[in-house]
Formats: sequence, C-alpha cells, structure tokens
Amino acid sequence: MTSADTYKTIRLASSGVYKDKGSKFISAAYPVSEEPEIKAIIEEVRKEHHEARHHCYAYMLGKDMQTWRANDDGEPSGTAGRPILGQIRSFGLTNVLIVVSRYFGGTLLGVSGLINAYKSAAESALLNAEITDHIINESYDITYPYSAMNDVMKILKEENVIQADHTFDLECRIRIQFRKSSSEKILSRLSRIEGLKYTFQFVK
Repeated sequence: MTSADTYKTIRLASSGVYKDKGSKFISAAYPVSEEPEIKAIIEEVRKEHHEARHHCYAYMLGKDMQTWRANDDGEPSGTAGRPILGQIRSFGLTNVLIVVSRYFGGTLLGVSGLINAYKSAAESALLNAEITDHIINESYDITYPYSAMNDVMKILKEENVIQADHTFDLECRIRIQFRKSSSEKILSRLSRIEGLKYTFQFVK
C-alpha cells in the first residue's frame, strides 16, 4: 500500500504495440509531472508517427490521482482515452502519460474491438516499463548564525538530510531536502535552535 509520502510511477519511457485486423496500435508511456510537459510530448509523438490516423492518450497526475484526462482524438467516444486511463489506474500509477498512435488497417474494429485494442496497447507499454516507488521530498532553505553550526550539522547528520547550496558566513545558509513524512520531526528539532529560520521551497 502506498504510504503518506510515496506513489507508484514509471522510471523511464517505455513502449508497446498491439495489432488487430491490419490496424497497428503503437503505445508509449512517459513519466511526467505537469501538463505543459505533456503537451510537448504529445506533439513530438504526432511528428514521429505523422502517418498515424489517431493519437489517443490519457494521463494521471499528482499523488492523490485527482488530475487526469482521457482523449479519444476522433475515435468513437469512450473507446480509446478511457481504456488507456483504465490501465494507468489498474497498475496503480500516477505522473504517467500514455499515448497510443493508430495506423488504420482498413477494417473497422467496432466499439468493443477498439476498447480492447487501446486497452491492450496501453497495457503493453506498462508491462515493458520499470515501475518504481517515488518518494515525495520537501525542500527548505535554512539560515542560522555561524555559532549554531555544530547543532545544525548534528541534526542534519542524525536525520540523514540531503544538503546543497551551502553558504557559510556570519549567517549561514543551506538548502536541505528530506522525506515529507519526516518534515514535522526535522523542522521541530531545527526550530529549537536559536536564530534559525527556515523557508519552504518546493515539494518533489
């Protein structure tokens, strides 16, 4: 079961294929994090498979899986985008985009045939993907007086905090990163150090 600060996604792009009655369904799955990125990928797929008749897709974004879209790109309503989305949900994934490009083979597949084809093509790409548990990290900038250096470093070491962008002067600054589930404990410890301030930067 997914914990409070992890979600399942794919590590790298993967591909698959499904054929039925002369039609060829080429699928590609991509790890994504935001909608502008998705639009760019779909445009690249359209260019790569410019002779394909349809480029149907679905995506799921966010740990809570509340941002999603399914697009049939000219296929009968509900026969392409939703079966693709169904496979993303079936695998329990998020931050994933699947695009299926269809090369028409001359024979109509019917509603049930199309649903099966897009479902199978999406499944093929995901079966070829490396599924991974992504840990959600939070990043903060902390500033503190030089005199507090030892106290700060002791906590960062004990809590296995990732450090970057150090500036050591009369006032010191470090960008730190740690698991979201550890944030309350770590920030509580740091806030007890006199003169230390922290500013939230991002979650990833």
